Amino acid sequence: MTQSPSAPVLSPREILEHLVKFPTVSHDTNLPLVDWVEDYLGQHGIAAHRHWNEDRTKAALFAHVGPWESGAVVLSGHTDVVPITGQTWTSDPWTVTERDGRLYGRGTCDMKGFDALAIWALVAASKRALKTPLQIALSYDEEVGCTGAPPMIAAMQGVLPKGAAAVIGEPSRMKTITGHKGGTGYFVHVKGFEVHSSILHKGVSAILEGARLIGWINDQNAANRAKTPGPLAMAFDPPWTTLHVGMITGGTAHNITAADCRFAAEMRVVPGEDMDTWAAAFEAEVRRLEAEMQSIRPEAAIHLERFFGVPPLVPETAGAAETLVRRLTGDNATGVVSYGTEAGQFQDAGYSAVVCGPGDIAQAHQADEFIELSEFLAGERFMARLVDHLCQ
Repeated sequence: MTQSPSAPVLSPREILEHLVKFPTVSHDTNLPLVDWVEDYLGQHGIAAHRHWNEDRTKAALFAHVGPWESGAVVLSGHTDVVPITGQTWTSDPWTVTERDGRLYGRGTCDMKGFDALAIWALVAASKRALKTPLQIALSYDEEVGCTGAPPMIAAMQGVLPKGAAAVIGEPSRMKTITGHKGGTGYFVHVKGFEVHSSILHKGVSAILEGARLIGWINDQNAANRAKTPGPLAMAFDPPWTTLHVGMITGGTAHNITAADCRFAAEMRVVPGEDMDTWAAAFEAEVRRLEAEMQSIRPEAAIHLERFFGVPPLVPETAGAAETLVRRLTGDNATGVVSYGTEAGQFQDAGYSAVVCGPGDIAQAHQADEFIELSEFLAGERFMARLVDHLCQ
């Protein structure tokens, strides 16, 4: 691709301002943002590649600079953000606003701040004599279960030379995160049979049966908490697999057995335990309860929809990504988190992976989301050191 001689080189702050302007909420398209990034990279002679979702309303974007060979460092971020619906903001969420040493705007922290820094680094690296290549990978639909990264990673194979070390820039205050829990979740629809509550034994209460399943979830939490943590789990807070239900709806009247009960159940699984084993245990309990319900009313049922599955990031021994990030940040502390990221998906695909990015995860998804300016500048220094390192 031919570079435009008059192409402007934007600062990380200017790139961030462009990215935040695009309201890339997960239920909407991200294509205007992808168009802008692809055009900006193209102005600097960088060919970007797209991977489309099934209905072509969204796309992932990836690109490579430096020697056309394997072993690249991959800077990975997601383009989608969570909604602002129901939140009260004191400034326009789609405009970067600086006040009190903070940059406010939806996605400034999670994670367009890192995306902006990665785009800046890719352009800067393209103008240097790299010895080791650099890649960028921007996914979609991270916020709805990390569903966009696996097809993006698969699409990268054979289009770009295989990268070696992936840095996933979720907000970690530029600390080195070498492990996180895996996660999966189910939408649960308990279908009962309505009768008057005075003869509830002739019906099936979806709420009461749903409560039995939630009781099983509570029992698993108690049992997990009582177990001695395994060596990989010891560093986590809490150091056990957790199961959770955050919302529940159902029923039509206080004196009628509920026909329906709906809730979402999620699991956060420590490294060292198998996520599919936990999923199978949950599904087995569902089928056991369903059989008891159907012995009373054959119409009763429990319907499950598994809506996400995110593998854990397992700490590596002398991993290339961890070694690189520690060298660039000087951070030698052990860091693990209980939330999930796309890092485990890169690791499953054969990359060494680590999480490191500017900002505090506590600000993610909040009204008046912000990234501290000092954090953003620390990220810029990290990227400048990375580009220098790739030239050595």
